[in-house]
Amino acid sequence: MPEITWEDAFCGEGNSCFRLGTDADGNGYIAVLGEEDRYLTDSREALRNLIRDIKAGKADHLL
Repeated sequence: MPEITWEDAFCGEGNSCFRLGTDADGNGYIAVLGEEDRYLTDSREALRNLIRDIKAGKADHLL
């Protein structure tokens, strides 16, 4: 398992909380709060774009 540095949780309405993380190799990670051992990984840029879309309301159904 890579050494992931997790950021503080980002929570939408209700219990929709997730965390973002990065590793030393430049990969980005996203996980549901409390389930950081089950994560998605991609480039930092891909995850950055996903989060921008969520915050812009384009993908709020993901929360």
